[in-house]
Amino acid sequence: MKLLCSTLGKATWILTVTVAIVAAVLYYFDDTSPSKYSSMAEDMKTLEEKFRGQNKSCFILGASGETGKVLLQELLERNIFSKITLIGRRQLSFEDKACENLIQEVVDFEKLDDYAAAFKGHDVGYCCLGTTRAKAGADGFVRVDHDYVLKSAELAKAGGCSQFHLESSRGADKKSSFLYLKVKGQVEAEIEALGFDRLAIYRPGVLLVDRQESRPGEWLARKFFSAFSAVCSNSMSISIQAVAKAMVSNTLLQPEQKAEILENKDITSLGKVNGK
Repeated sequence: MKLLCSTLGKATWILTVTVAIVAAVLYYFDDTSPSKYSSMAEDMKTLEEKFRGQNKSCFILGASGETGKVLLQELLERNIFSKITLIGRRQLSFEDKACENLIQEVVDFEKLDDYAAAFKGHDVGYCCLGTTRAKAGADGFVRVDHDYVLKSAELAKAGGCSQFHLESSRGADKKSSFLYLKVKGQVEAEIEALGFDRLAIYRPGVLLVDRQESRPGEWLARKFFSAFSAVCSNSMSISIQAVAKAMVSNTLLQPEQKAEILENKDITSLGKVNGK
């Protein structure tokens, strides 16, 4: 018992020191420059009403995931689309009556070309599709986060989708030596090359959410960043609610450039804008 207590005591001390050091590093490197959305003057409620009158439709990839579920709820609450389609590998069940009018297209992601019709006729596409290397292995991760995402974007573009919103990751870089960041960067570049009338790429930091599935490493990271949110909330971590709100709000805007990348601080600022 004494040995156990001694071991736990040492582990706690090491963890405390580690947290203090990492917190100091994060504070030093935190990007405190203001976001371009911080002083945004648009009346979001007016923009919503205008957009709603255009009778547009959208689809969501990854609606069963953590961000996708919150994004769907945000879209339903703000009611800016006349039709919402969920594209996924299985039929989802909902208790909320607001979901009764949703259209669901069940597809085989290994044979997406056979389901091209599911991607036709949408004005806006949201992609929150993704997995992890730990869950799917290296090959499985690349297949989902690159192959499935890129092929879906290609079919959406061919089907008439003009506006595409992609959830990516902070640090995405096609030249990165880290597989996760490299794949994210590659798919960003390849989707941009498709030439959507408008492409928005979101690079959130650590997503603050209590997942239903157990991922010890992510759980520890979320607890850490939650504890230090006052220090690094603008660039290192963010809630999935803020990501979802930012994606919906950004849909209503008309940026000058066809393709834009929203880093974590931009997502945080835009996520605070709400026209409900």
